[in-house]
Amino acid sequence: MIMSLALVASALLPGTAHAKPGAAPLAASWTGPLSTSGRYVVDATGNRFKLVGGNWDGAQGHWTGSGSPTDPAQNHAGEVSYDVPLALDRAPIAQILADFHSLGINTIRLPFADAMIHDTSTVPDAAVAANPQLRGRTPLQVYDAVVSALTNDGFAVILNNHTTSYRWCCGLDGNERWNSGQTTQQWESDWLFMVNRYKDDKRVVGADLRNEVRRDTWDDPNWGWYDGHDEYAAFEEAGNQILAADPDLLIIMEGINWYGIPAVGFSHGRPMLTPVQNLSNTLITSNKLVYAAHFYSYTGPNNSGAAAGSAGATSDPRYEDFTPDQLASVVNQEALFVTQSGQHFTAPVWVSEFGAAGRGSTDTKEQAWFDNFTDILAANDTDFAIWPLIGYTAADGSLQDNWALLSYDASGNRVGVTDPGDWRLADWQKLTSAPSLTGPVPASPHWNMLDLDHADYDVSTTMPAQSDWSSGNRKGDCPDTERLMALGRGSSRGLCTDSSEPAKGSGAWTVVTDERYVTEGDWAAGYSKLQCPDNTFAVGYSVHNNAMAALLCAPSATALPTAGHDVWFNQGDNRPSGGGSTASDWAPGSYKGQCADNEYVAGVAYTWQWAEGGVPDALLCRPLV
Repeated sequence: MIMSLALVASALLPGTAHAKPGAAPLAASWTGPLSTSGRYVVDATGNRFKLVGGNWDGAQGHWTGSGSPTDPAQNHAGEVSYDVPLALDRAPIAQILADFHSLGINTIRLPFADAMIHDTSTVPDAAVAANPQLRGRTPLQVYDAVVSALTNDGFAVILNNHTTSYRWCCGLDGNERWNSGQTTQQWESDWLFMVNRYKDDKRVVGADLRNEVRRDTWDDPNWGWYDGHDEYAAFEEAGNQILAADPDLLIIMEGINWYGIPAVGFSHGRPMLTPVQNLSNTLITSNKLVYAAHFYSYTGPNNSGAAAGSAGATSDPRYEDFTPDQLASVVNQEALFVTQSGQHFTAPVWVSEFGAAGRGSTDTKEQAWFDNFTDILAANDTDFAIWPLIGYTAADGSLQDNWALLSYDASGNRVGVTDPGDWRLADWQKLTSAPSLTGPVPASPHWNMLDLDHADYDVSTTMPAQSDWSSGNRKGDCPDTERLMALGRGSSRGLCTDSSEPAKGSGAWTVVTDERYVTEGDWAAGYSKLQCPDNTFAVGYSVHNNAMAALLCAPSATALPTAGHDVWFNQGDNRPSGGGSTASDWAPGSYKGQCADNEYVAGVAYTWQWAEGGVPDALLCRPLV
C-alpha cells in the first residue's frame, strides 16, 4: 500500500506504555474517508485502499436461542460473547490489536445487533475482565471503546448490522431480513443513530447495511418488487438516508443470500449479486457504493449448507464440489462480474465473509476449496474480510472454534494462524501478499440506472427539497453530479452518467411538459417532443404508466451546442458501440436509445399514434463541446 502524505498519530489505550507493533505504519498509510473509483476503493488522497480485513464478531450475540445466554453450552462454539466483541474478557485491547496488526490486515468488519443500540444494561465484570477500564458500561459503550481503539490504531472500521436480536445467526432465527423483528423504519432509525454516533471519526468508513438477507419461514426476500420484502428498494432508501446524514461513508450492500425452500421440487437458491446485472443501485453520491458477497465451502449456488441427512439438505453441488475452473466461473457469476469496468453496475466487490476450519481440521475437501478460493481472490485483487478473527481456547488446550485466526485462552495466551500447525498459513500469506494495484487510481466515469418501474426514483439531492415537479406521475432524476443519457422504451428505465459531465449552472431547473422549447426546427416530424431549453440538459424524466409525461432539465454553467442528431429506438436498440454500459442490459426486454458519452440529451420524442402508447421513440443528442 502506498503511504499517504498525512501522518495520523496512533493513540494509546489506557494502561499501555508504547505504540503497538504495526500501528504507526498502518495509521500513516491512508487517510479517511474512503470512496470508490470504478472497481476500486480509494482513500481521501485518491490512492487505492484495498479492504484486507476480518470480522471481529460478538456484539451481534453468540446465544443460540435456548437456555441461558451466559451458559457456554447455549452459545455458538461455547463462546459467551456477553454481546460485546469477543475476547475482552481474555486479553487487553492493546494485545488484541497488536495481534491484528501481525496478521497484516487493515480493515475490521464489526458486527452489531439492533438490540445493542437499545440495551441499557451494563455488561458483567466478567465480560471485560481483561479490560477493567470498560467495567460498568453498556454493550453500546463497550462497542464505542472498541471502535475508538481500532481507529486510533489505524484500522478502517466498517459497521455491520448483523442481526436484529442478540441471537446467533443465520438460519430461521428471527434475523432473516432487515425488518425481521422490527419495522423497516426502526431499522433505518437505528442506522441513522449509529451513523451520527461515529460520523466525526473518518476511520469509521462504511455502513454494511445487513448481513445475509434470506428467506424466513414463510416469505422470500426479493430484488425490485417494491414491497415489504424488497431488499433492493430498502437498501437504496437506507443508503441514501445514511449519505444524507454522513456523505463520507461507504454504503455496503450484500445481495440475497437465500431464497426458496431447499427441497426437491421447490425453487431455491443463493443469487447473491446476480440480480445486479439488470437492476443495480444508484445512490445520491455515486462514488460510495460497494457490493458484498459471502462464500463458504459447505454452501453452494443452490445448496443451503445443511448437513447431509438433515432438513434442508439437497443434492445440489456445494462450492467445494466444483473444480477450480468451475468455482472461478461460479464466483464470477455470483459476485465478481460486478467489477467489470464501465457498466451500470460497476463497483468494488468485497467478499466480506469466507473461511475454513484450520488447526486440527481433517476436511480435505474444505481445505482444497479454501486453497482454490483464495487463488481466486488473489488473482482478481479482490477486497476481503475473513470470518472470524477471534475464538477461544478451552481449558484442555483445544480450540473451541478452529475457524478463528486468533484464539485466546482464559489467561490471554494466544495461538494463531501464523503459529506452527495451522494449514491455512500459506493461503493466508498468499492473500495478504498478493500483487495488488497500489497508488493513485484514475477517476472513472459512472453509469447509473434509474428504475421507475414501480415508484419514484429520486436520487438527486436538489429535487427532494422541491415541490412535486410532475404530480401524479412516476419521476426519476439523476444524482446531482450526473445527467440523463439514455432511456428504455416502455420499461420506464433510464441511464445516467457523469462522463464528460458539464458543470451545472446556478439557475432553476426546468420541467418541460410541451413543445415550447422546440426552437431550432422539427427534429422528429409527426411526433410529440419534450425538449430542454437551450443551454440546459436533461437530468430526469417522468412517466404516466410508461408514457412520457415530463422532462427535467438543469442549466449548464457554460453555453452548449444546439446542433445535434436523432437517436431512434422504436424498432431496435440504438446505442453507441463504444459507449458506457453498452455491454450490460439495464432495461431487459426493452429497446434502448443512448447518446454518446460526450453528448447530452436535449429532447425526447414520442407519439400516441399507431398504438405506440406515448413511450419514448427517439432522443435528441447534442455534443457537449
